[in-house]
Amino acid sequence: MDFELTKEQKLLRKMVRSFAENEVAPLAEEIDRTGRFPAETIAKMTELGLMGLNVPKEYGGQGLPDTCKIIVVSELAKACASTAEAFAVQMLVNFIIKKFGSEEQKREFLPRACKGELGVFALSEPSAGSDPSSIRMTAEEDGDSYVLNGQKTFISNLSETEGDFIVVVAVTDPEKRQHGGMTAFLIDRKTPGVSVGTIEDKMGIRAACVSELLLNDCRVPRSCVLGSVGEGFKVAMGGLDSGRVGIAAQSCGIAEAALKEALKNAVTRVQFGKRIADQQGIQFYLADMATRVETAYLMTYKAAALLSEGKRAGKYSSMAKYYASETANYVAQKAVQIYGGYGYVRGTAIERIFRDARVLTLYEGTSEIQKIVIAREIIREAEGGFVE
Repeated sequence: MDFELTKEQKLLRKMVRSFAENEVAPLAEEIDRTGRFPAETIAKMTELGLMGLNVPKEYGGQGLPDTCKIIVVSELAKACASTAEAFAVQMLVNFIIKKFGSEEQKREFLPRACKGELGVFALSEPSAGSDPSSIRMTAEEDGDSYVLNGQKTFISNLSETEGDFIVVVAVTDPEKRQHGGMTAFLIDRKTPGVSVGTIEDKMGIRAACVSELLLNDCRVPRSCVLGSVGEGFKVAMGGLDSGRVGIAAQSCGIAEAALKEALKNAVTRVQFGKRIADQQGIQFYLADMATRVETAYLMTYKAAALLSEGKRAGKYSSMAKYYASETANYVAQKAVQIYGGYGYVRGTAIERIFRDARVLTLYEGTSEIQKIVIAREIIREAEGGFVE
């Protein structure tokens, strides 16, 4: 077991870290305040080849594994959680198309991703968040086409101006639902019947656009089916394994940024005649924070390594997402406590980090859902249903 990054991974980290510090971090406060999507940053990331990081070379990408995605997402998240969110969603959509798409779909959409067009993953609905089996969006077969109708909510990388192609899951057989009754579709944003509803005004990660997706008599050809008819639930869950690792990486970066802010304050602020970093109570906080951050990174890299090797990763991706997201919230909360009143003031980095961290235990499956997945997997192993 080797915990050392390869030479290529170190070079990637160095490049992305420099980019994040010089191009991403200076915009973080402004785009958080205004809620403006950082389109100029995405354009620069496209020039660096990052938007096609996990796209195979034959489709114009870098062909790098999920372990490299962890490096990029976490480095971006340390500078700006919103930018990291947009990138992580792009990696998720790329992964889904790469794994489930037809050759025709790969040749059409993956090069577009590499050129900076944003991918969108639309699963959640008003009545179907933690329970995707309850989705109501329908796709009715009509000759050589499907007609889609319904509403999706909390859809990332989507706004009036952002979002270019969409992976959407709809019900094709209401009697079966997740057992063969759902189908995934890959559709172009410009398809008639596609529109954007409410654009959410969020507590944190404010510059990452999140909106309603509305499909009204949206007619798409059969060639838009992603995977096979009836495999929509499989496509969604397969994509979530990769997506959860991406959010774990984002959580690691946010947690590390919070720890850095806490340390900066602790070693400079003086109370009772000495630095607060020399107070044992603060030292205990910092020790716990640093240990949890390190553990979250190790769990995230393990899950990413399994995905990169094409191995079963559901349990570990849920473990990584659960632990890392809870860690980010814990570390951010303790960092605010160390800052005291100044940590509660708008415009400070730690106040923004604290708000950004809150959503991490909610999207890509809540912490409670991750526990259910983990428990189901370990019980199955105990019963002899799965052997590593």
